[in-house]
Amino acid sequence: MSFDDEAKTWDDDPVKTERAKKFASEISDYYKDKELKNAMEFGCGTGLLSFELVNMFNSITLIDTSENMIKVLKEKIRNRQVKHFSPIFADVLTADLAENTFDMIYTLLTLHHILNLDDVLKKFYSLLKPNGYLCIADLVKEDRSFHSNIPGFDGHNGFDRIELENILSSIGFKVKHYKIFFNLQKKFDDNTVGTYPLFLIFAQK
Repeated sequence: MSFDDEAKTWDDDPVKTERAKKFASEISDYYKDKELKNAMEFGCGTGLLSFELVNMFNSITLIDTSENMIKVLKEKIRNRQVKHFSPIFADVLTADLAENTFDMIYTLLTLHHILNLDDVLKKFYSLLKPNGYLCIADLVKEDRSFHSNIPGFDGHNGFDRIELENILSSIGFKVKHYKIFFNLQKKFDDNTVGTYPLFLIFAQK
């Protein structure tokens, strides 16, 4: 099942809301003393994370490659009468986004789907203002079981902390903070349940 297929029922899973709330809380607590105006969410889906951060920024650009996710997001924006969200259906590498635009870019459980990881992280670096912040939350490196129900999954099986920090540093980011902040439980078709730690990493341009 694709993200387009899942869009209409995406918000029905309380775990998705729970992990978004937890990551948003970590961002809000860590950066509470910073003056932040413009943000971008990469892989926004239906906007669960950004709606938790709705009062933190003057404007939020939300970008995703799933057209149906963006359609659901736009409907939520209309229903909640949020004026400062700008949803974009696009690939971040080709989207019409100006460099040095954002105070913060954040992303939750999206990077492990990205094959050209270096290119995307370099794009983030260019889009951030000087001293801007990158906030990533994703899977700790796992045993390939997380996507075992998705035939042909060709993304990353989570991330090793040192490897990811080295990639970020090679691009120019300064890694500031790392922690395990959530244990994600996933139920499989055979009714078994796996537990997968999620990490967060905060870096600065």
